[in-house]
Amino acid sequence: MQAQAYPVIEDTARTLVLGLGNTLLQDEGVGVHVIETLVRLAPDTPRVDYMDGGTLSFTLAGPIGEAAALIVVDTAQLDAAPGTVRVFEGADMDDFVGNGRKTSVHEVSLRDLLAISSLEGRLPARRALVGIQPGVMDWGNTPSPAVAAAIPRACQAVQGLLERWKP
Repeated sequence: MQAQAYPVIEDTARTLVLGLGNTLLQDEGVGVHVIETLVRLAPDTPRVDYMDGGTLSFTLAGPIGEAAALIVVDTAQLDAAPGTVRVFEGADMDDFVGNGRKTSVHEVSLRDLLAISSLEGRLPARRALVGIQPGVMDWGNTPSPAVAAAIPRACQAVQGLLERWKP
């Protein structure tokens, strides 16, 4: 019997930066707008995959489980002024998402996707949520002025995490 040859995966330390949101509901789409900005700023960042996750679906469980590190950018109920940006890492992210404090109109919750990855033993060891307090969740394809002004700060937060997490 001949031995099975398996492909060698050389680049296993990839970080997934996942932007979530519905761009038809003003501030709800801010995660996607941040991803678009990051791609324009640094389209070829080594070992980083930028993904527009839209309004979530179970299909995102695969890419999340395949990543060594995960950064999610999305709206979050921070009980703060619109446009406030906060970063939750590791257990702090798990607690925040697990307590239902993440605002969402998504088909599947981020908590569900993280639970799937955890149950499969594939939850990225390094993970963070860059949360942005929304102000306007109404029809429209551009964020409110306060949330639009937060996009560069959210990009800086993502870039800071990527720099700190370099292998």
